[in-house]
Amino acid sequence: MRTRLSSFVFTPAAILLFAAFSAHAQTRPDFNRPQNYDVQHYLIRVSFDAAKKKVFGDTTVTLKPLKADFRTLELDAVGLTFSSVALEPSGAMLSYKTLPDKVVVTLDHGYAPEDTIAVRLKYSTVPVKGVYFVAAEPGHSAQIWSQGEADENRHWFPSFDFPSDKATSEEFITAQPGETVVGNGEFLGKETNADKTVTWHYKMPVPHSSYLVSFAIGDYVRVEDHYSDIPLGYYIYPGKEQTARNAYGKTPDMIKTYEDLTGVKFPYNKYDQTVVAHFQFGGMENITATTMADIEIMFADTDFGKETTIDLVSHELAHSWFGDMVTCKNWAELWLNEGFATYMEAAYREHAFGREDYIRKITSNATDFMIDDAITRKRHGLFNRRAGDVAALFDNPNVTYNKGGVVLHMLREQVGRENFWKALNTYLNRFRFSNVESSDLEKVMEETSGQDLKWFFDQWVYGTSFPRLNIVQTYSPRTKILKLTLTQTQRVEPLVPSAFRLPLDVKITNAKGSSDQQIDMTKRIQSFSFKVDGKPSAVVIDPTDRIPLKNMKQGPILTLR
Repeated sequence: MRTRLSSFVFTPAAILLFAAFSAHAQTRPDFNRPQNYDVQHYLIRVSFDAAKKKVFGDTTVTLKPLKADFRTLELDAVGLTFSSVALEPSGAMLSYKTLPDKVVVTLDHGYAPEDTIAVRLKYSTVPVKGVYFVAAEPGHSAQIWSQGEADENRHWFPSFDFPSDKATSEEFITAQPGETVVGNGEFLGKETNADKTVTWHYKMPVPHSSYLVSFAIGDYVRVEDHYSDIPLGYYIYPGKEQTARNAYGKTPDMIKTYEDLTGVKFPYNKYDQTVVAHFQFGGMENITATTMADIEIMFADTDFGKETTIDLVSHELAHSWFGDMVTCKNWAELWLNEGFATYMEAAYREHAFGREDYIRKITSNATDFMIDDAITRKRHGLFNRRAGDVAALFDNPNVTYNKGGVVLHMLREQVGRENFWKALNTYLNRFRFSNVESSDLEKVMEETSGQDLKWFFDQWVYGTSFPRLNIVQTYSPRTKILKLTLTQTQRVEPLVPSAFRLPLDVKITNAKGSSDQQIDMTKRIQSFSFKVDGKPSAVVIDPTDRIPLKNMKQGPILTLR
C-alpha cells in the first residue's frame, strides 16, 4: 500500500539512565497472534444492494485444526448478521454466537489435526469499512470496491484476519449487467442469472494473507498488455485508454527489472491494475489485482506527475514479491512489506534513470523522515511497538515507508551490492508464500555477507530516530595532521542510542589531489586523525550517501598555530 530537539547533557546519571533504557529495549513485545487452526481456503460468494449499501455474503471457510479435540471455531467478523452456519458438505446446522468482533461456532464434535473442516456461513451486512459504495460522478460510473489492509476484510467476510495465516481463495462476485468485476487470481468465466445480474468467478490458487482478498466493480475498459506469458490488465474508465498506457506502460520493464535484481520470477499468473474513485490511499497491492486511486493515475497525463505515477506503479508491483509472496508475520513488522516496496521504487529508478536519480530518491526519503521525526509525537522504530493500535498503523508513514526504504539502502551499502541481492534471493525463496520477521532478514543477510549485523538491526530497525553530528576540523601545518572530532548530540531517549555506530567514508581534498579514508564511529564523542600532504581545501564526510539518515553540522577547517 502507498500513502501519502535540543541537545542533552551527557552526565554519569544519564549514562545509567540510558543503560536502563537499553536493557528495556531488548525486551520486545510479541505481536504474533496465537492460532489453533490453519485456514486452507476461502470460498466467497458476494452480491449487493447498492441503493442500501448492503452486502449479502456466503463464505465457506475450509481449515485444519492445529490441536487435538478442536471443538470451537472463532472467526473475525464485525457487523455481520448471520442467517445460517453449517458444516459442509453435509449441510448440518451448527450453533454459533456473535461477539462485537467475531463469530464463535460450536462444531458437532472434536476434530484432530489430520481432519479438514469446512464451515459455510451465510450473512448480510451494511459495512462501515471493508466495502465502499461510490456514487456515479462526472468521469466515472458508480463503483463498489473493497479495501482489506489492515483489518477491514472482517467487515464483509468472516476470516482469520491477520497476516500470519495464508490460504487460497475463490470469489463468485455478482454485479449488475454491463459492469466489470476485477478479482484476485485467474478469471474463470461469468454467468448471467435469472434476474439479469452477472456472477464473475475468480480463483487464486496460491496461499496469501486474508487482507489481500479484494474486488472492484464498475464501468471499465481493459487495456491489454503482457510480460512474457503473463497477461497484464489495466482497468481504466472508458475514454481514458491512453492514460492507462501512460501510467502503466512501464509495468513490463518493471517486472523484468525486479526479476533481474532478485533472481525470482514474477510469482503469479496475471497482474491487473484498476483505478477507483475516492480511494483513501495511493494504491493497494491486492494479490494479482492492485487497486489505485484514479486521481493519482490521472497524473500520468502531466509532465509534473509522471514521476509520482512511476513510483506508485513500481511500489505496488514490488509488493508482488515483498508483501504478497513474502509477508510480514505481524503488523509490528509492516516495514518488511512497505519499506521494501519503497526501496524498490528507488531500485527501479536506478535501473531506468541511473545512480544519481537513485540517490536523489533515497536522500529525499531520508529528509522527509528526519523532518517528521523532529516534530512527531508518534515516534516508533521500523519494528513498530505501537502496532497493537491497528487503526493507527499508517498514521506515521515516514517511518514504515521512507525510513524503511532508506535503511534497506544502508543495509545494501553495509554488506555490498552483490551480497545484498544474493541475500534477498535467499530470503524470497526461503520464505516463499510464507511469513517473516525482521530477525529472518537479519539472519539471511548475516549468512550471505559473513558479517555480524546485530548492531545494525538494533539501531536502525528496533531503535528510533537518527544521529545528529557536530564536526570540528583542525589542521596542524607542523605535523600535517588533519583531526576530525565528531560529537553525537541526539537526545538520549528510550530506544534512541546514545551513540549510533556510523561506518563513514571521508574524502579529503587539497592542492595535490584527493584521498579516500574510512572511519567507524562507535562512541558519542570520537576523534580521528589523518596524515595529509598539505592543508585540505575540503573534507567531505559520507560523499556517496552511504548513511543518509544523519544530520551534520560541519565547521570550517581550523589551522593550529
